[in-house]
Amino acid sequence: MTTFSAALAAAAFVFAGAQAAPALAATPAPTLAAPVLAVSAAPTPAPALTVSTAPAPAHAHLRDAARSPSHRGRAGDPAELSVSGRGVVQATPDVMRLTAGVEVRRDRAGEAFAAAKAAALKLNQALLGAGVAERDLRTNDLSLAADYDKYPKVVGYRAAQGVEALVRDLSRADAVVQAVAGVGEEARLNGISFEVSKSAALVKAARAAAVRDAHDKARHYAELTGRGLGRVLKLEEEGDTSPSRFAMLTEKSGVNPGQGTVTLTVRVVYELT
Repeated sequence: MTTFSAALAAAAFVFAGAQAAPALAATPAPTLAAPVLAVSAAPTPAPALTVSTAPAPAHAHLRDAARSPSHRGRAGDPAELSVSGRGVVQATPDVMRLTAGVEVRRDRAGEAFAAAKAAALKLNQALLGAGVAERDLRTNDLSLAADYDKYPKVVGYRAAQGVEALVRDLSRADAVVQAVAGVGEEARLNGISFEVSKSAALVKAARAAAVRDAHDKARHYAELTGRGLGRVLKLEEEGDTSPSRFAMLTEKSGVNPGQGTVTLTVRVVYELT
């Protein structure tokens, strides 16, 4: 009984082991281990690839952008270069322009107007006596207006007349200014300025200097960028070409014309080859 029971128990153990083996082979544990390894290893190379390749497209784009001007030039659509040039020419003024006038106040409008006319005549005679030519005198203002204490109450009238004088002999500049002051309390000295009477030649010289300046800049830019300087596509003149006007007051001579300048600016568009 005991021996038979032991034999049966051994057979049962062997059978149970045979049944357990297929069950162990079918278990998914080994299959799960491989995905776990794959998941843990996958993130490692991904950042390295992203960091190393991200700058490449932008760098290539910049190179293409840098090559695009020469490419367009070869295709028949030339690159352009726009530069500005400035020309300055020194000039000594030879003419003084003086603006002066008279102003009077009277109780009646007719009286004020007549008094202003008489004072203006006196001023003109003083200027003529100081060496100003009659052809260089010009009336530039004439006015008559009521003075009010409290509108509409009129308490008087003011009349004024202005004159502009061109002094071509600068040695007479001080005498002309003194002549205005000698007219009396009705006189008004509004200002003086000095000019260059023959400025056409100065403007031409300033223009030539401006174009040379623009060409020198353009040639330098072309050399710096490894290009050739082609023909002029566009040229524009900018700024005021008239001589600067100013006067200097000195204790020695009263007024001094000083030094003036003629300044001219051009903008030039060149073809780059």
